[in-house]
Amino acid sequence: MMANMTEMLSHHNVLSLDALTALYCRLSVDDANDGDSNSIQNQKEMLERYCKENGFTNYRFYVDDGYSGTTFAGVR
Repeated sequence: MMANMTEMLSHHNVLSLDALTALYCRLSVDDANDGDSNSIQNQKEMLERYCKENGFTNYRFYVDDGYSGTTFAGVR
């Protein structure tokens, strides 16, 4: 017998909190500088705050600081 939608979603939500959550930060073309840019720092803070407020405990940052999405520079 198939579980009802509410039951399926409740299991999914519980499992997803423990799953690895990828937090992706990207350099803003308007904020390029050496090291972590201001936009990267702001993105990290906002994403980490969201995770903490919503119970995501297993997260990892992936950062493209120094590579703008408007160019293929640095792409291998």
